[in-house]
Amino acid sequence: MSDQIETAPVRAGDELNWPALEAWLRARIDDLPEDAMQVVQFPRGTANLTYRLAFGSRQLVLRRPPFGKIAPGAHDMAREYAILSRLWQAWACAPRAYAMCEDAGVIGAPFVVQEYRDGGLVIFGEAPPSMAGLPDLGTRLARALADCLADLHKVDYAACGLSDLGKPDGFVERQVAGWRDRWARVASAEAAERYDRMGTRLAEEMPQSGPPAIVHNDFKLDNCQFLPGQPDTVVSVFDWDMATLGDPLVDVLHDRGGAAGVLSNADHRGPGVGQVLLEPGDGHPLAEEQSPQGVDVSCACGERRLGSDLAEVLGFVAH
Repeated sequence: MSDQIETAPVRAGDELNWPALEAWLRARIDDLPEDAMQVVQFPRGTANLTYRLAFGSRQLVLRRPPFGKIAPGAHDMAREYAILSRLWQAWACAPRAYAMCEDAGVIGAPFVVQEYRDGGLVIFGEAPPSMAGLPDLGTRLARALADCLADLHKVDYAACGLSDLGKPDGFVERQVAGWRDRWARVASAEAAERYDRMGTRLAEEMPQSGPPAIVHNDFKLDNCQFLPGQPDTVVSVFDWDMATLGDPLVDVLHDRGGAAGVLSNADHRGPGVGQVLLEPGDGHPLAEEQSPQGVDVSCACGERRLGSDLAEVLGFVAH
């Protein structure tokens, strides 16, 4: 059995102004074949709309925000372009962005055009057939994501021209303040006091941030690409419209439970990224101890992958 099909015909209602788009691309992308543009859609996901454009053998990816009202700062195509037009030179998992259009008159919204990476697969919900029979699949996927994330956080963002990506000073404080504000807006009367106590505790016991790094801000299994039958290495990372500069351990928190735990095949479920980054081993005396949340801790593994002091890692996990 082959792996899942990654594309499908464009959904009804998701059509764009194809002639205007093709004209815009031909004026800005060099060496496009003369073949008429063919379009299919990546049907997975519920946020940005993503299409594969083919001009004969040349293939590109277009991403644009969803239809409807967009919250301020959300689905930031300009941010994604700023990152992917530079990061690919320093980190192989980043697809290259070729062009950005801020003129909503072309297809109804700003959009970014980037490299299409053929031959890989993104895992949604269950192990793909090419990986289904592999031993320890969940753990292997989680380890691959952990190593990929640690490598991203080691990228010298200044050297690849991304110093203007965000404001790392006060990043965690702003994150917590934003959570508290959103909780206050939606919490029911019976939950409001509990959320308020939680927010107060987070603000009072906030771990001190270490050196800043590129933070993907939505790092998870189904934003990563693997080669068929090869769960030990991530080859591409997608969805960069929320990336910024900040404390890299925030990325670990975002996917603590989801690295491979999202697999619906019970036999293949594995730990989250945070657990793998802190997995037992290496003979350290803390290896068999557990945090209050039950995450096995290994000083050597956590520090080797993250370059972070164990106490910093545990502080974030505990909170």
